[in-house]
Amino acid sequence: MIKQKERGALIVISGPSGAGKGTIIQKLLEKDDQNRWLSISTTSREKRSNDIPGVTYNFVGEEEFKSLIEKDYFLEYTNYSGNYYGTPKGDIKDKLNNGIDVILEIEIEGARHVQKIFPEAICIFIMPPSLKELLKRLKNRHTDSKEKIVERFKKAYQEINEVTKYNYVVVNDIVLEATSKVEAIIKAEKCRVDRIEEVFLDTKEEEIHELLMDEDFINKDVEI
Repeated sequence: MIKQKERGALIVISGPSGAGKGTIIQKLLEKDDQNRWLSISTTSREKRSNDIPGVTYNFVGEEEFKSLIEKDYFLEYTNYSGNYYGTPKGDIKDKLNNGIDVILEIEIEGARHVQKIFPEAICIFIMPPSLKELLKRLKNRHTDSKEKIVERFKKAYQEINEVTKYNYVVVNDIVLEATSKVEAIIKAEKCRVDRIEEVFLDTKEEEIHELLMDEDFINKDVEI
């Protein structure tokens, strides 16, 4: 009876460093890698030991990143903690038009820019259960110096105050529960009335409608 738009959903996921955004996104992709696609960001930061080029990020030098900016390569970009991060325009629109959900893991400034271009974007903020837990997660990474951890922690405090700019907030205490909440948000958004392309009646419904219009309906046997 209802035909929904086949266009994919643009899902923007943000949150402070250490909130667990990447883990949740990985779980989402594991559950449905056929209909979900993660746009791989490009960054000028140095590769960490656990990074996989082309999977976690596309790594380029700072000068090359600036060159890509001049070439209008990015949908959005920002400088975060002294390093550039950007979302390539790439195949995003093609994926959406083909019914594939596109996931963007981006910073708050980039999310604002994307919201202007795609007002229909589903913007989800991933929140740590507490600042104490966030600090613990940052320390347990063993990838940053003390100075960098302090910088990230201060930045996280500022970012959390921006949560009201998002459509949804999910606290990532238990990963599987947080992932389920994000999935529920996506499913609910796809049931929005503004995603309805057409309301139609099938043959049987048309017959019922005509029967109801019959003045002698009350005296007739109804077989449906």
